[in-house]
Amino acid sequence: MTPINGKRKLFALWGVLASIYICCLAAGLIYGRYPVTGQQIVDILIGNAPKCDNPDVLKTIVLDLRLPRLLTASIVGAALACAGGVFQGLLRNPLADPFTLGVSTGAAFGATVALIAGMSSGIGIPAAAMCGALAALAVVLLLSRNRHGLKPASMILAGIVVSTFLSALISLMKSLDEESLASIVFWMLGSFGGRDWLHVIFAFPYFALGFFVVLAYSRDLDLLSMGELEAKQLGVPVQRSRLVLMSASCLMTAAAVSVSGVIGFVGLVVPHMVRLLQGPKHAQLVISSAIMGATVTVLADLLAKNLLASGEELPVGVLTTLIGGPFFCYLLWQKKRFEGDAFGGL
Repeated sequence: MTPINGKRKLFALWGVLASIYICCLAAGLIYGRYPVTGQQIVDILIGNAPKCDNPDVLKTIVLDLRLPRLLTASIVGAALACAGGVFQGLLRNPLADPFTLGVSTGAAFGATVALIAGMSSGIGIPAAAMCGALAALAVVLLLSRNRHGLKPASMILAGIVVSTFLSALISLMKSLDEESLASIVFWMLGSFGGRDWLHVIFAFPYFALGFFVVLAYSRDLDLLSMGELEAKQLGVPVQRSRLVLMSASCLMTAAAVSVSGVIGFVGLVVPHMVRLLQGPKHAQLVISSAIMGATVTVLADLLAKNLLASGEELPVGVLTTLIGGPFFCYLLWQKKRFEGDAFGGL
């Protein structure tokens, strides 16, 4: 696939992606256990009373249950996809994803502590997961820093060490507190069930901050993806830009994982799909990745809610992995083509 060129074609692509996203949002509002028509959705969103036997119940379902759940899924997908694009460019590794540095395991550890402590509602679990994710990032940065600054290879190794250690602690806590085992496992599989406006309000500022920081440093990221030496020769403050971009990406990842649990493969596959469509320039990449990532997670959540005839929900993280794994194998099968054309030969 030849990447698109020109602003007009780029804006057209963004229009198509945004249209698909809006259609997925509409489907998410309409489809569910309680039947809702498109006209009723429109009436509720513009403030009119929907024509039905129980308008108040319908408003609650749409505005307090389905809409915040869809917005939470959108924030999570956009955050993971943007962070994945940054990690792949910054670490110059097409297999890097938002969980490379152990941020997700840190969030899982924080959530596990909260669940064992008896927190089951409100923002207690997301707040604990956020603290765990940021603490894991701080340890990784501390372990990987030397007198020459931060090195990508050292950060990856430190992330593996921290993630392995925290995974062992999580397993230990699960074995010591069997009463919380089901809640911990379900959270780690990833889900948007029960998410409300508190989760949206909690996660959105962190995502927005990270997103705009990445956009502001997108030129530095373009140059860093070419190599550290080339970036230095072109005047990029390598260590500062790398730290800022890494922190912004981890902040977005922490925000996503803290409200959803672990949602796999979105941050790995979506940036590759975007590069195939429009090339590797990161200012454009993060915008397209945000839209496409939000679309993927909204669609995955819609399938998770409605795929089983019995009405039970599938974990979204399991679904994205089952779909994303084979798709990424297809991308690897065409490795020579997408590495040369879409990833800048990295």
